[in-house]
This record gives sequence, C-alpha cells and structure tokens, in this order.
Amino acid sequence: MAEVVKVDRLVKSFGNSPVLHEVSLSMAEGEVLAIIGRSGSGKSTFLRCLNGLERVDSGTIEVAGHTLGKSTQSLRELRKDVGIVFQSYNLFPHLTVWKNVTLAPRITKGQAKREVATLAEEMLDKVGMLEAVNKRPDQLSGGQQQRVAIARALTMQPKVMLFDEVTSALDPELTGEVLSTIQRLAADGMTMLLVTHEMAFARDVATRTIYIHKGRIHEDGPSRQIFDTPNTQELRNFLVGGRSGAASVVAA
Repeated sequence: MAEVVKVDRLVKSFGNSPVLHEVSLSMAEGEVLAIIGRSGSGKSTFLRCLNGLERVDSGTIEVAGHTLGKSTQSLRELRKDVGIVFQSYNLFPHLTVWKNVTLAPRITKGQAKREVATLAEEMLDKVGMLEAVNKRPDQLSGGQQQRVAIARALTMQPKVMLFDEVTSALDPELTGEVLSTIQRLAADGMTMLLVTHEMAFARDVATRTIYIHKGRIHEDGPSRQIFDTPNTQELRNFLVGGRSGAASVVAA
C-alpha cells in the first residue's frame, strides 16, 4: 500500500514547555490509526500538526502527497486533501445543514453547484443526516451535529481524515451514533487517524494503535496486540484506567 502519512523527527514546544519529542511515524493508505494516551501527552497536538493547525519547531511532515510548509498556499493545498473533525462541531450556527456542508467545496475548490450537491447528498446520506438538510445546528442533537461535521469534511473528498476526540462532549447514546458513522468509513477504506479515549472502539475498529506517553510514541502496533498484550507497564497502567470507556459498537 502507498504511504500516505510520513512524519520524521517532529518536535513541538509551547514556549519553554516541550510537547512532542522527535516523533516519527509512517502510515499506509487505508489504515485506521488510533492515537491514545493520557491528557497532556501530546496526542491532540500531534494531530493538529498534521493539518498545519500547529506550527512545528523542527522535523518534516508529508500527508496525502503534500509536504507541510509555512506558506499559506501550501497549507491551503494540504487542507483540500486532509479533513479534520473536532470535539466542538464548528458548524456555522446561522446556516442550514445543507449550506454548512456545501459551502467549503464551492469556495475552496471552486466546484460546480451541481457537482457539490451530488457529493453533499451522498455524504449526508452516508452519515444518516439527509433528512435534516433544512435544519440549523441548534435544531440538532450533539451527535447529529457531529455527523453533519463529518459529512462536511467528507464532501471535500479528502484523502485522509483526522478525528480529534470527536465523542468527548457527547453522552453514551450519542457517542454510539458517531462511532457507528466512523466505523462505516473504516469499512469503506477511508484512511483515518483518531485521537480517542474510546478504548474498546480503538481495539475493535482501528487497524493500528499508537500510545503516546510524555510526547513520544511509547508503543505502536496492531490494535488487538496493543490492547491485549501491552509491552510496557506505562501502557498497562493507562489501559486499566481506560477500561471504563464506552462499549464497542462492533458486535462480538
């Protein structure tokens, strides 16, 4: 499989506080990579670096054929191919679901209205939100808003999707809605990186999991191996504390 993400010796600090220490990672097309770790370990910062939302101190990042640079143009080109969904839905509150989903591809890619409409309809149907096209975000539940945010990112036809703790603000029932949507994307072969605290979901759906500890990749391997036979005491301790996460959406 072609390499779609390549990170080499990434270093990131906030002021005098180091966050990521020479992190290196490669990822193949079609992989689903879960990123786990304690709060403050650097996992969300790492994800944001991949989309240029955080400027790195040193190291190189290549995602979906783009080498991350400092110019506005290079970031714009990168973000056409790399979608990101946050725990806060970031929908435009004054726009309908339809306008939220169709706005970005028309403005950033200059796609024709008919082409965008076809894509938007397909993606809203994929996340189970096609019937809500005329509603505004404040008329939707948190889980529904998050699914619209996913549809919005998918309408850009990204090569890589990034998810940053997308269920952390949701109750268990709504969490299940969103995780089921991500599971379907995984089954369709979408390349994804997920920062998540849903341990059962990571074990059952992600093809690979990395454990970030104090700004370094502490363990990296097939998800079931990582969760069932962790190599280090640090990961064992972390997993004992994380077993109370939401149940997997995958049938046993």
